[in-house]
Amino acid sequence: MAKKRIYFLCTGNSCRSQMAEGWARHLGGDRIEVHSAGVEAHGLNPRAVQVMAEVGIDISHHQSKVIDPHLLQQVDYVITLCGDANDRCPVTPPNVQRLHWGFPDPAKATGSEEEILAKFREVRDAIGARIRQFLHEELRTEES
Repeated sequence: MAKKRIYFLCTGNSCRSQMAEGWARHLGGDRIEVHSAGVEAHGLNPRAVQVMAEVGIDISHHQSKVIDPHLLQQVDYVITLCGDANDRCPVTPPNVQRLHWGFPDPAKATGSEEEILAKFREVRDAIGARIRQFLHEELRTEES
């Protein structure tokens, strides 16, 4: 069975899509191939790296990338994590399943450092839970 290829997209490929890529690699292991990108490349957010490290997932080596049109044509799933990416994502071929999971942008959080980190942790945990559910549903469907 070929690995399912998943492409996570958001606006800047700095927080949400990076966390999703980290979670999917961690939870899916060698059963899937995971990529992430943004409509623009804003650089990897250090707080995203920090909160992912708190759950034992190292994304410090990730790079912020823009959408690769060639890769976009070859994946099984395109999953947008913000409305902007959903609206601005290039057209995908019929064989690519598009899903939209909207999550708030933790980089827009305000307040003390602890309040901002709390928002990053909240989004991190929500993305992790959604990916865990998705992989369970997807991989279970394929096994039956």
